[in-house]
Amino acid sequence: MKIDYLVFPAAIAALMLVACENPADKTTKAKVGDSVAKTTDTADGTKYTFTSASNVGFTGSKVTGHHDGGFKGVTGYFTVKNGVPVGNDHKVTIDMKTIFTDTEKLTGHLQSADFFDVEKFPQSTFDVTEIKKDSDTKYTVAGNFTIHGVTKNLSFPATVSQTGDTVKIASEFNINRKDFGIVYGGKTDDLIRDEVVIRLDLEAKPGA
Repeated sequence: MKIDYLVFPAAIAALMLVACENPADKTTKAKVGDSVAKTTDTADGTKYTFTSASNVGFTGSKVTGHHDGGFKGVTGYFTVKNGVPVGNDHKVTIDMKTIFTDTEKLTGHLQSADFFDVEKFPQSTFDVTEIKKDSDTKYTVAGNFTIHGVTKNLSFPATVSQTGDTVKIASEFNINRKDFGIVYGGKTDDLIRDEVVIRLDLEAKPGA
């Protein structure tokens, strides 16, 4: 078999380029600012509670590739009237000890003090401060996000849809982990990127 010694290196280079892509480049960067003082607006509506089908996922990457993971323990609620979120009485709580990833070793490392330090910070929360409607199903959501003992106000796009008595909220965006004091760098020849992709796939029903 004849090997084209010009094509082969080019193919290897192309594969390396794909492996080095940053998944966050394909998502919206969340706006991050100081936490916002909140007075809860309990608007007239129906309180929806997240079901067990709800999940929060993430993708982190290094120079050499990426890893996917998420959290199984997602609870919370939000208020809806006529299929539309109302007020700001909406909250998501994440049990950090329920983290999972595509490798058992990585899961353990993320639980450690190098990253989330789940023994010290067992819970993360997203407490909504404002929801702005952009179109029929598109919204801009802002809220105080607390993780790793640090609270910042995040703003990101989300889609809200309703089928029967089920309401779903979906979003994908990226944040800088260093904004929340998670600064572990990784190996010198395989650095961990600062950006982490966050995926929300939340399902709720009245009093679920």
